[in-house]
Amino acid sequence: MQVILLETMGKLGCLGDVANVKAGYARNFLIPQGKVKPATEANIAEFEAIKADLEAKDVSTAKAAQTKADAMADVVCSLKANASEEGKLFGSIGTADIVASLAAAGHEVEKRNINLSEAIHHIGEYDISITLHTNVNVGIKVVVEAAEEER
Repeated sequence: MQVILLETMGKLGCLGDVANVKAGYARNFLIPQGKVKPATEANIAEFEAIKADLEAKDVSTAKAAQTKADAMADVVCSLKANASEEGKLFGSIGTADIVASLAAAGHEVEKRNINLSEAIHHIGEYDISITLHTNVNVGIKVVVEAAEEER
């Protein structure tokens, strides 16, 4: 199914591109989310009329994401978790834990924006990236420490 992209999407293309996607992906996700429109002649003509507004909106979103990335440039996310003597965690640190720690530090991000290949299972320092916009990534350091036991 051919669709017109109403925003820049990583693997599909840039704003205004016509992309081929599976029909189910378009019907069930992209169209209801307002990310694309079917590539009919009427929709192409309508898109040309609103293209300048969409481009201005995309540029302002990218600038806001870049400002947020500059503020988060040297952020260190420190987390404490119960761990064994060898440094293996009882449980794991995931994206939700990182989001909560960043929110406590005053940086609002969404779970889906954090690029964490797998959950963290050991204490130590980890470098992760956060995608704030299609072309705006910021790297942060996550430090996982063992929580002190109460006796």
